[in-house]
Amino acid sequence: MKQLSWLKEAYITHRGLHGVDGLVENTRKSFTEAIKHGFGIEIDTNILKDGTVVVFHDKNLKRLFGIDRALKDLTYDELKTLKIAGTDETIPTLDEILLLVNGQVPLMIEIKPFGDKKRHAKAVNETLKKYPYEVAIQSYDPSIVYWFKRHAKEHIRGQISEYFTDSDMSNIMRKLLRRMVFNRLTKPDFINYRLEDMPNKYIDKARKKGMLILGYAARSPKTLSYARKAFDNAVFENFIPKK
Repeated sequence: MKQLSWLKEAYITHRGLHGVDGLVENTRKSFTEAIKHGFGIEIDTNILKDGTVVVFHDKNLKRLFGIDRALKDLTYDELKTLKIAGTDETIPTLDEILLLVNGQVPLMIEIKPFGDKKRHAKAVNETLKKYPYEVAIQSYDPSIVYWFKRHAKEHIRGQISEYFTDSDMSNIMRKLLRRMVFNRLTKPDFINYRLEDMPNKYIDKARKKGMLILGYAARSPKTLSYARKAFDNAVFENFIPKK
């Protein structure tokens, strides 16, 4: 039976403990600091051209490197020596971060839907076979959540959602994802919804059915306190909460 209690109880950093003391998101230093504080860690993964899974949020290098290249078109050999602008940090692999965390704190892994989604999900799952500690999988893409339901149902899986007001997707798809219609098929163990779009009738309906509800991302102690009381929990960033 899946143990979901840590998703309610843990304080979970969004992309590591970044935004504090100059720490950058999804980096070794941000994860090391989160571990020192005993915080759970939410990370993002992308898959490269050669099948390597790396811990990085964006689909390209523009924002953090100033380079207009998509990760899906790069190999790890091309990527491994590049430094995030203004830092000595390079992009770590998922294998490396699992070795760093090593069960010291729980992990929440968001699988980004860029590149070959099936290959990405399969690669993450294969890596997690060597990681016998608290971990949850989540994604915006219902097809990724469904892949884990079919092929690795032992993992805790979550559906991320929001109102998608700034998205360029079709109105129909925005409505389907906002309302989490695909949950009937994917059967997630929890929902992680954008806090700016909560509360709403879709979350209320899910809560009445007993669904575990998280929010993202709390950027102040007040917002985090509200989310932990009004819902089940929230990931946080840019500050260090008092437990």
